[in-house]
Amino acid sequence: MDVTLVRVEKPEDVNVILGQSHFIKTVEDLYEAIVQTNPAIRFGIGFCEASGKRLVRWAGNDEEMIDFAKRNAWDIGAGHSFIVFLRNGFPINVLNAIKALPEVVGIFCATANPVDVLVAERGEGRGIIGVIDGARPLGIEDTEDVEERKLFLRKIGYKF
Repeated sequence: MDVTLVRVEKPEDVNVILGQSHFIKTVEDLYEAIVQTNPAIRFGIGFCEASGKRLVRWAGNDEEMIDFAKRNAWDIGAGHSFIVFLRNGFPINVLNAIKALPEVVGIFCATANPVDVLVAERGEGRGIIGVIDGARPLGIEDTEDVEERKLFLRKIGYKF
């Protein structure tokens, strides 16, 4: 078995959701879940088929995001994995709808940070072992940091 590190290529202002599913209808269901949750989000989806034609299936409503989704899904190449790129919205806006889809097995990450994907390869198959999401902590928050966090969440409308 070989292990490879695949860097997710994306602009800094774009969020990514990486997950695993089990059925070809994932692409259409992800599309519907995202637009029904937040029609203003611009997005692209890439899904790696694990059997049959074994294509990278894709959908979305933004050509740039679709292009990132297709290329990154291809580079990761892990069976039944999917990747969603989001602009004008955040994973928190759509994550519960995505996780509620019957064919979604799990989510590896949902972030705007740089992401590296650890991929294991054996023969014809590839699978995601895990992800490296962002950078390691530089310290432990103090009372000033706690207050700053609370103010920030209220400023952006996630807490009242």
